[in-house]
Amino acid sequence: MPATTQAPTPTMYKYDAFDHAFVRDRNKEFAGQVARRLAGEITEDQFKPLRLMNGLYLQLHAYMLRIAVPYGVLSSKQMRKFAHIARTYDRDFGHFTTRQNLQFNWIKLADAPKILEELAEVEMHALQTSGNCIRNTTTDQFAGAARDEVADPRPWAEVIRQWSSNHPEFTFLPRKFKIAITGATKDRAAIRVHDIGLHLKPSGFDVYVGGGMGRTPHVAPVIKRDLNPEQLLSYLEACLRVYNRYGRRDNIYKARIKILVSALGAEEYGRQVEEEWSRLDKAKVDAPAAEVNRIKSFFPDPAFVDGFDSAAFERARTADAGFARWVKNNTNPHKRDNHVSVTISLKPTGLPPGDASSAQMDVMADVADAYGYGELRVSHEQNIILPHVAKNDLYTLYEKLDAAGLGTANAGKITDMIACPGLDYCSLANARSIPLAQDISQRFEDAKLTDQIGDLQIKISGCINACGHHHVGHIGILGVDKQGIEFYQILLGGRADEKAALGQITGKGLSAEAVPAAIERVVRLYLDLRTSETERFIDTLERVGRDAFAEALHEHA
Repeated sequence: MPATTQAPTPTMYKYDAFDHAFVRDRNKEFAGQVARRLAGEITEDQFKPLRLMNGLYLQLHAYMLRIAVPYGVLSSKQMRKFAHIARTYDRDFGHFTTRQNLQFNWIKLADAPKILEELAEVEMHALQTSGNCIRNTTTDQFAGAARDEVADPRPWAEVIRQWSSNHPEFTFLPRKFKIAITGATKDRAAIRVHDIGLHLKPSGFDVYVGGGMGRTPHVAPVIKRDLNPEQLLSYLEACLRVYNRYGRRDNIYKARIKILVSALGAEEYGRQVEEEWSRLDKAKVDAPAAEVNRIKSFFPDPAFVDGFDSAAFERARTADAGFARWVKNNTNPHKRDNHVSVTISLKPTGLPPGDASSAQMDVMADVADAYGYGELRVSHEQNIILPHVAKNDLYTLYEKLDAAGLGTANAGKITDMIACPGLDYCSLANARSIPLAQDISQRFEDAKLTDQIGDLQIKISGCINACGHHHVGHIGILGVDKQGIEFYQILLGGRADEKAALGQITGKGLSAEAVPAAIERVVRLYLDLRTSETERFIDTLERVGRDAFAEALHEHA
């Protein structure tokens, strides 16, 4: 297939003078705090809130630095910086998260200020990636590219980022706060399991409030339809003011906004928000039209190349079965007929989900420049996206990715699992997630079987905090500790799309060794029960009910 000629022009927000000064000053302040900690002038307890405000956690074995990737958008230059940091300061890899961020798990405290300085060189930071503040606003990984998109949510995600950064009223909320936004007909941003979810439509925003996972999962109800986008920030401010005023601070397990909305009821919470909103001076809160337009100007379409040699594409697809499968599974329809969006899977068989080596990061940066207009995205499924790829470049791109171990053709399939770091890294975890994900992927490594199964989402969490989103997996797996022994509860029937639902725990817990075989029994039953090859696992489960699947799950337990 003939290669196209591109000018790498990533479409993303650029720092202005204020942004540069703000990040520089925060980094300088934190460097002084680290120096005081290393000198023993402050204790770990005194240092903890300071480091968390700068994205630095203390985990089981080392410090972990969580880097903000606003709404998941990266330039090739930023990805190369990640590669450099992985090689220089970590163990040569990084972990991409469900919040569309990146974590380095083996950071030395003395190196943290230098890392933040280097991130600032490429307009990145670690602010508000921890603490009881508004975290990274996430969005559809195909935003600005997807064929089913009604409106591009990225400019509004940037508006929210600027409004929420260091917001004086919302720096110390009752608990952490997460916002997601989508502008497509299909919800790929899981908006109904967020504290606030926003669906951007031609008529305005539908606002969902009070979703979330963790110890007490909830699907968010809608409290406002067709909100005028020009009034988005003042309405969000009213939502957060009510939460900040009445959210519980006496019990960490009941501090999230989902508990408040559930206790009040969606109607009463919505009434209080409207009352608070009516008192706000909206002109002082909402972004001026000129500022919104300025931000929108940073998200134009790239200079798309024209043409498509369909005959060459079909020859490549016919000659290379691996390429044909990759195109089928790892590309998404684009708003331009001669382009697609490509998912680079970080879920090769037997390796930790979401991890990428420094060499792989460099390769992803290189192919983004050569074939993706210099732009990459992080998906909440812990994969990397090239949002704009000309079809003429697909075969060459696939060959380069495959040579780097990045050509796994399993996007959306059973081996494309979400998994938290679990007990291998996290001090909060009760059980390991990564080894179980590896065992399951090896169980289903046969490509023919995986394609036969189709769309099936497995999500694994090592504890009740649900960083692996187990509540909304078609099959969810929750690690628990029973008298020092790791067991796993299996949930069935969750989904995070526009028909969001919570999975239900099905029977008693299973040992790590028993889980892969149990899941295989459930999958085999699905293949027997489905009415056609196009009926997905979740559709069969909802049609048939959980009882038959629960019986198969525990058949030999």
